[in-house]
Amino acid sequence: MTVAPSLPGWTHVSSGKVRELYVPEGTADIASASELLLVASDRVSAYDFALEPPIPGKGELLTRLSRFWFAQLADVPNHLVAPSAGGTPVPSSVAARSMHVMPLEMFPVECVVRGYLVGSGWAEYQETGSVCGVQLPEGLSNGDRLPEPIYTPAYKAPQGEHDENISFEQTVSLVGSDAASALRDLSLRVYSEAAAIALERGVIIADTKFEFGRDASGRIRIADEVLTSDSSRYWDARSGNRTESFDKQIVRDWLSAHWDRQGTPPVLPESIVSRTAERYRELIDRLGA
Repeated sequence: MTVAPSLPGWTHVSSGKVRELYVPEGTADIASASELLLVASDRVSAYDFALEPPIPGKGELLTRLSRFWFAQLADVPNHLVAPSAGGTPVPSSVAARSMHVMPLEMFPVECVVRGYLVGSGWAEYQETGSVCGVQLPEGLSNGDRLPEPIYTPAYKAPQGEHDENISFEQTVSLVGSDAASALRDLSLRVYSEAAAIALERGVIIADTKFEFGRDASGRIRIADEVLTSDSSRYWDARSGNRTESFDKQIVRDWLSAHWDRQGTPPVLPESIVSRTAERYRELIDRLGA
């Protein structure tokens, strides 16, 4: 894995599958930081593995998408630190792929919203007629639009472990009734607003996942990436072809055909790398981000 870059004024403290996290130089740890720098790399992950090679320019594209959606959803509190707020300067070398953010106490829940029946939801529906405990009408097919978006949270497992789908009641036991309800309502609201904006531009958001945290005053804010090609399924509404995705489903499909998820995943071929990058850029253009 690529070594995180050294940045003037900042100290690297942790690496995720895709992002690097920094605190201001001289800060003891994340818990005592007054600000953070979240830097997106070009790495791509699937099935909880970081893959090789990276997707050229992916970090900038994901950051651009997140910034676009934060601006579109300006009425929803988020974790961005405004430039006027001062703080440690963001190095120009990573400015296009980084977000200057406030530290939050993150909820251990991935807030998944599904507007269409696809992926693991489709697999579960075939067996049980429901998705994460949400009963659905009979007779639905793979890729069908749901009667209304559904909230299907997951427990955010420690890095290296698999996230686990959980019920709303389990979310209550994790974060409390008030917070669980707020996360559900915010997630459904943000998805619905974003899906309407995307559809006007000829794009379907089939599903997505959000992460939220509390700031120092206790206010819930949307954090991390939002509605990116890594955290969402995007389809072309104009062609009607659900296989023409604008996300990393291209990577997942190739892996599923060439790997049994045992051991180290294979190296992605150049054709998959270039096609993924092209579709990420096309989504940016389509949305006007």
